[in-house]
Amino acid sequence: MKTISATELKKNLGLYLDAVKEKEEVYITKNNKKIAKLAPIYSDLENYFNAKEEAITYGELKVSLEEFKEISNKSDSRLEYLNGQIFQMASPSIKHQAIVGQIYYALTTGLKNHICKAFVAPCDVYFLKHMTKVPDVLQPDIFVACDLEEHVNENSYTGLPTIVVEVLSPSTRNRDAVYKLNTYMLSGVQEYWIVDPEDQQIMIYTFENYIMKHVRIFKSGIIKSVLGIEILFEEIL
Repeated sequence: MKTISATELKKNLGLYLDAVKEKEEVYITKNNKKIAKLAPIYSDLENYFNAKEEAITYGELKVSLEEFKEISNKSDSRLEYLNGQIFQMASPSIKHQAIVGQIYYALTTGLKNHICKAFVAPCDVYFLKHMTKVPDVLQPDIFVACDLEEHVNENSYTGLPTIVVEVLSPSTRNRDAVYKLNTYMLSGVQEYWIVDPEDQQIMIYTFENYIMKHVRIFKSGIIKSVLGIEILFEEIL
């Protein structure tokens, strides 16, 4: 990482563009305050993660939504775009998938003849947080959508889920419980289920007007969703 003045940039623009070409970020200052930066564009997943690893010393390495789309289209990996960063998703465990399957079956059964439908990963969903311009692109384990008529085609879903379900795993625990919680809340999702196989509990967050209304923690008994669906805890965990 280089830090230069605006005057220095004007004198040696070509030199610093060469530095950016070599995947080095250049910060520009004016009156000793950082005002802008020149940064490389990433179109390859391996190059992005190599640069991200090197950037740990200086902070997070962020890319544009367009860069994420280009990288994602070239990759066979499952990727998510969260707060400007790319995350590669590990293959889920058998236990994780069994729980996802049980919840999906229970939701699908409860939604029979209902306008809302349940979907299971992998499926890119765009979540635009309140007062922001760039969406996060996530692949929830399960989501329930009630706006299908206008927002679904055979390739993608472009609406806002009513319910989102994430089953925690060691590699995603912090991201699901903190950062995705914030994204779902600020995007207008009504209900977020965090299923925790390790602690044998299900936390259900209900949101209203982009704030948390209440949270319920289940360790047994009947779980009732915002859509009125009832699921027995023991059928899931």
